[in-house]
Amino acid sequence: MSKITFIGAGSTVFAKNILGDVMHTPALQGFEIALFDIDAVRLSDSEKMLLNLKQTSGSSCVVKAYTDRKEALRGAKYVVNAIQVGGYDPCTITDFEIPKKYGLRQTIADTVGIGGIFRNLRTIPVMLDFARDINEVCPDALFLNYTNPMAVLTNVMNTYGGVRTVGLCHSVQVCVPDLFKHLDMDPTGVKWNIAGINHMAWLLEASKDGVDLYPEIKRRAAEKQKEKHHDMVRFELMLKFGYYITESSEHNAEYHPYFIKKSYPELVERFNIPLDEYPRRCVNQIEGWKSMRESLVNDSNLEHCRSHEYASYIFEAIETNKPFKIGANVMNTGLITNLPKEACVEVPCLVDANGVTPTYVGDLPPQLAALNRTNINTQLLTIEAAITGKRDHIYHAALLDPHTSAELSMDDIVSLCDDLIEAHGTWLPSYK
Repeated sequence: MSKITFIGAGSTVFAKNILGDVMHTPALQGFEIALFDIDAVRLSDSEKMLLNLKQTSGSSCVVKAYTDRKEALRGAKYVVNAIQVGGYDPCTITDFEIPKKYGLRQTIADTVGIGGIFRNLRTIPVMLDFARDINEVCPDALFLNYTNPMAVLTNVMNTYGGVRTVGLCHSVQVCVPDLFKHLDMDPTGVKWNIAGINHMAWLLEASKDGVDLYPEIKRRAAEKQKEKHHDMVRFELMLKFGYYITESSEHNAEYHPYFIKKSYPELVERFNIPLDEYPRRCVNQIEGWKSMRESLVNDSNLEHCRSHEYASYIFEAIETNKPFKIGANVMNTGLITNLPKEACVEVPCLVDANGVTPTYVGDLPPQLAALNRTNINTQLLTIEAAITGKRDHIYHAALLDPHTSAELSMDDIVSLCDDLIEAHGTWLPSYK
């Protein structure tokens, strides 16, 4: 029996989407769905939920929860990762509150920035533990990573974990539909191409019947900018640098040095930037789960419709050899020629019985590659810190981060890193 293992299965809503999709895919019937989470209560909740879905969908998949991670992984053909190390309390709180003491504000703090650096540092050791188990009990498995920081973790699993890893993010498949909806344009029949790095990939082309749609996109975006709306940062970046970016404005506000600035406090209001957005979401999700749990976990009539998540479509394409195109995070094996070969990039990929095959992009427009490199610098130095255990590389990563370095002095950045290391305590390994 083939096996799909879901690590972080206590993410019940996400598990419903990914594994509910599996149950609705004919080519995946008969697979064992192996669930693992360190939270026994949430693991049990997800098992109950999936058993209900199994009944209502008529699926022949076998659902089994494991308390031993290695046994959950043993013999797996596919592994899905959706963990969060340290959770909202204490680690997300730490990532936001200590930088605030230095006057450094954030919105999401899960990719780059000072919060993204420390999320990486506490997650990388856990991911490498997974890699050791995978190399022992399912060395040929395809590892689908949904956990942020996407680019760094996918890079580490491929480069240092020796695990065949593809990173998947929601932002690629929703980029064009959401943009066109916002601009009151019809996405039907639009040809588009996206490439770059995770959360900073670029809509390089948008055309229909051979007609370039970018002039109309920019015209409408410029009109939208005259009034407040939810996507002002991305529109401003497009109007200044020429291309639309995949990830949301609240994310991109902290990936660049232009928007959250103590010396220009009016920019937060002007560009409608939701400071402390991620902690608010966490609190709302925690409260929402209390009311959602009963209906999701204990509803014997629970149903599911196949979602837009890529995982089940990847499995299906590999099992049936029917090609499927995705946007995915992979190592830069000459794919984007003006980005570092050590980087993890987000490019179009073809999936079939051969697995996930990335496509060649070539050079990005120079201004886009330059913006990507500002984030790649911090990503690669964060990896150096995690692999070598050298505290100096944590400082280097933070000193090179666009937002952090635009706001704080070098001495304050070093002091902030020291404070965060101390506050994280046992959530981090020791750094020399």
